[in-house]
Amino acid sequence: MEVRFPIVGKVWTTTTQALADQVLKDTETFTMRRDDGTVAGFQWWMPGIVRTLANSMLSMDEPNHKRLRDIVDEAFRRRAVLDMEPHIQATADQLADELFSEGSPADLVERYARKLPLSVICELLGLPLADRPKFIAWAGGFTRFTDMLGFLGMIPNILALKRYIEQHLESVRRHGGEGLIAEIVRVERAGGRISRDEIVATVFLLLLAGHETTTHLISGSVHELLKNPGLRDWLEQDWSRVDLAVEEFLRFITPVQFTKPRYVRKDIELGGVRLRKGDKIMVMLAAANMDPQANPHPEQLDLQRRPNRHIAFGTGIHFRLGHQLARIEGRCALKSLLQRWPALILAVDESEITWRKRPGIKAIDHLPVAAGREAAR
Repeated sequence: MEVRFPIVGKVWTTTTQALADQVLKDTETFTMRRDDGTVAGFQWWMPGIVRTLANSMLSMDEPNHKRLRDIVDEAFRRRAVLDMEPHIQATADQLADELFSEGSPADLVERYARKLPLSVICELLGLPLADRPKFIAWAGGFTRFTDMLGFLGMIPNILALKRYIEQHLESVRRHGGEGLIAEIVRVERAGGRISRDEIVATVFLLLLAGHETTTHLISGSVHELLKNPGLRDWLEQDWSRVDLAVEEFLRFITPVQFTKPRYVRKDIELGGVRLRKGDKIMVMLAAANMDPQANPHPEQLDLQRRPNRHIAFGTGIHFRLGHQLARIEGRCALKSLLQRWPALILAVDESEITWRKRPGIKAIDHLPVAAGREAAR
């Protein structure tokens, strides 16, 4: 169907999983850029800084996408993400312990769901944890805009984060360092297969994508469990079920509801609709995950769903790089929180919980919780 999307303008959207697969995998017909390098969805009034940050793999077509993806893939392999699970679980345990350290009720979004993935991605990138409050302040502004004025209002945050990243990169080049950033700088030195702008854009993407969407996965999952005591009981009876549960939360919540826009490179019929060369199209991941042809009774939150054919991480060449990390963080977050606070409850009526108004992201603004009748030790 055709919609008018904020900032992007008039755009076609897919509403089934089959069409989503077709668009995301056909990289010849549906591309992130025009031949002249113009990124789909960009407008003439957007500041240069936004164009600079489009030099990440997320806004690239082949072969540039593969060139950048291979560099980051290699850096991720060196950091052995799967081996990080015990450390992530320990971090989640500590944050769960501290949830009510500043009083009750506590906002689960800011006190827990944001802190865990942000701590993990800072460590993975090699950024000082002492700078975490800066990232929280900057990142908060990136996800709250709903129109052009809001978009322009976040530019100071983008500039501040860009300056911070550039300074950190320069420090790593001069003095060395640890983490993904140091790995990428080593690649730059060894072969120059990545430009300085591309490094800044890549670190920016990893920092934001590495924590923002997982924040909303965690808070959304906890929200659903607090609303559904039966599902929570089922999960707490056997924590080996948490992998199944996280997959269903990914499908049911779909924190990233739309992909980035793409250009249609030739006239084509898609789902019975004639698209013209030059049109823009976005994949509605949320609709694909609610497609009854892909997942029977998709409106039901079924933590035992098998098979689970969600595409919360997209598909095709832009399949989300950090999918393993997000899954690990999701299961660690639920296990630590509910084992530490087995009687956790919502501290407000369900009707008082508000959601961010930014299109394309499903995110709870604040989730006040209380410890309930008892706390485990």
